[in-house]
Formats: sequence, C-alpha cells, structure tokens
Amino acid sequence: MTTAIEKEKARPVDMKLEVIVIPVSDVDRAKAFYERLGWRLDADFGDGDDFRVIQFTPPGSGASVIFGKNVTAAAPGTAQGLYLIVADIEAARAELLARGVDVSEPFHHAGDGYGGMDEPYLFGRRRVRGADPEHRSYRSYASFRDPDGNGWLLQEVTSRLAGRVDANTTAFASASDLAGAFRRAAAAHGEYEKQLGHHDDNWPDWYADYMVREQAGKPAP
Repeated sequence: MTTAIEKEKARPVDMKLEVIVIPVSDVDRAKAFYERLGWRLDADFGDGDDFRVIQFTPPGSGASVIFGKNVTAAAPGTAQGLYLIVADIEAARAELLARGVDVSEPFHHAGDGYGGMDEPYLFGRRRVRGADPEHRSYRSYASFRDPDGNGWLLQEVTSRLAGRVDANTTAFASASDLAGAFRRAAAAHGEYEKQLGHHDDNWPDWYADYMVREQAGKPAP
C-alpha cells in the first residue's frame, strides 16, 4: 500500500516556465514597443557596452520575455508562434489597436479551408477570416509582430481542456479573467434555472462549482 509520504515523493518537482528569450536587433526600439503594449517593465540592466537585458511581463501572465544585447545568438525576428492567451479576442485586439499596434483581423482555422490572402501560420493550416463562429475555446486568433518581426498570436481560451490545469487549484490571472468566468457561469446558470423551472437559491454554490469545473476542464454541474 502506497503511503502519503511515498505519494508526495513520487510527485514531479515543480518546473515553472517563467522566461522566454526573444531576439531583437535594436534594444531600445524593442523596449519602446513592448512598453507601448502596456506590459510591465521588470528589469533593464547591463554591464558596460557588452551586455544588456530587459524583461517585460504581459498583464496577468506568469511568464515573462527577455531580450537585449548578447542575450541570445538567434537571428532577430526568428521567434514565431508566441502565444498570448486571452479571454476575449475582440477586447484584446481592440486594446492593442488603441495602443497603436498593427493587429490582424480575428481568424480561426478549419483544416485546409479557405484562407484568402493570409499567410499560413501553423501546421500548414490557413487562416479563415473571422473569429470561430461558435467562439469555441482555443479556436480564435489574431496576430501581430514586433519591429523585428517576432510573431505573436492572441488565442481566445475560455475553458481549459481536461488535464491542462491542477484540478485542486482554481486561480484567475486578472480581474478581467475572473469577470469573464462569472459571465459564463451566469449564462450557464440561466439555462440551469430554465431546467429547474424556478429560482435557484443556492446559485452561489452552483457558480463556484461551475467555475472550478470549467477551469479544470470538467463537465458543467
């Protein structure tokens, strides 16, 4: 019989991905761009003329990006497919546009369906104009590039696939993420009350259960 201590020892050691290195050619130009995105500047330090590193963190993100001088040997602009997960693709795109960032129209993929004049982005699929008609999680995107051509993708995720989060932990990265979860819970609870045929006095418990299940990728209550 496996003891609690043995189970604890069997758990993998936490390894949290916290920093992504992106290659840039002009450090100050890149710094100005990522500041314009509204990202938090965490560090800007160097060692004479030979080394400089800058770190930014996107709002609500547990991971940061770093770039600078003599930070990486990769060619500027070669970082592609960098994902930024958002709860609302339209709202995220609108905010970037308001900051003067050139962001693509929303798009989704449907195998090798019609892609118009847009470039392929991943695995040979082509962009289909517009957000996913049903706003299914993981299906809607928008893209932009930094001044060196490093490519970023906004991806709309409203509910996680099973196993993608710790089922014993529920956390929200920002107030807007929490508000979005409340809105989805409210809509789902409205359908639940229709089935009940009356007001649900225990709606706070139902909301809480729904939000925990949604984040863990489990079926709704």
